[in-house]
Amino acid sequence: MRLRYLLLVAMAAVLAAGGAASAARAQSPPVANPHGDYKEDCSLCHSAKGWKPVQISKKFDHSRFLQLAGAHAGINCTQCHKSLDFSMTSKACNDCHADVHNGELGTDCARCHGTRSFVDRNDHIRLHRATRFPLQGAHVSLDCEMCHKLAAPDAYTYVNTPTDCYACHEADFQKTTSPAHATNGFSTDCTQCHDQVAWSRAHFDHNSTGFALTGAHKALQCNRCHAGGTFTGLSPDCVSCHRNDYNGTTDPNHVAAAFPINCTQCHNTTRWSGATFSHAAFPIYTGTHAGRWSKCSDCHDNAASYVDFNCLSCHAHSNKTETDNQHQGRSGYSYTSGACYSCHPTGRAG
Repeated sequence: MRLRYLLLVAMAAVLAAGGAASAARAQSPPVANPHGDYKEDCSLCHSAKGWKPVQISKKFDHSRFLQLAGAHAGINCTQCHKSLDFSMTSKACNDCHADVHNGELGTDCARCHGTRSFVDRNDHIRLHRATRFPLQGAHVSLDCEMCHKLAAPDAYTYVNTPTDCYACHEADFQKTTSPAHATNGFSTDCTQCHDQVAWSRAHFDHNSTGFALTGAHKALQCNRCHAGGTFTGLSPDCVSCHRNDYNGTTDPNHVAAAFPINCTQCHNTTRWSGATFSHAAFPIYTGTHAGRWSKCSDCHDNAASYVDFNCLSCHAHSNKTETDNQHQGRSGYSYTSGACYSCHPTGRAG
């Protein structure tokens, strides 16, 4: 009987202790959910093996709250969830991504950016076509910061960025020495010579100067004519560049014969040699004279005067006596080249 009594007393004590513990728990405040209003099954992130580390179950569907696509799919939770209270996490892009546009382009990042990459060049090129400056040529591969400069730390300027070339290429303009743009007062409209493919491959429309580049002039470097970097006030006369050619030519001797310095009378822009003089006064290029001479001095044997010419040295009239007999009774005849020409202006007998 006594043993039974002792067991009953022990059981009563245990029940009394449990009741006290239950009462104590009833009086304690409930543990706050560290995740705020998030009320999903804890087993989606925690396991019975250990509350930490967190192990996200494949059953967890983040798309119920925000679709994780592109680069978002592989990031760590804490990169967006700075607090365990998930309800505190904003869905706005600019709450995670610093606004380098400094508010100039609004807060709707999705207008220009996608989740595949925050800096998606293809999207930027496409969107730039809607601006005053579509990206073409070498500009396609540039980083945005090359044109959109910092207005303040981490704040770039996008709105009202100048679209003229000089705004970005002023340093190129100033340092170019061949030709020297600044000292020669070149126009700052870079499109007159440059395109968007390469700065160094310039092409100037020389036709706009009144001196069109034709023939051999097309392939010349600028400094061949613009010596000393002078680009204004140059004479368009051929002799201004070809004076040495004029002075050095001996057949015919231009200087001795006082040839005119209007080179275009005999020369063209293809090449200096191979000149053709308009010999309309006497047909040396046609008829019996065609191909009979190889140089001007064949007929013009007085280097000091190309007004003089010699018919008698070529023809079978070198025998004066014979020629005199053939011309007996001819009015105005004399054994001189001038007399020959006066009667035979076309080179024909009769």
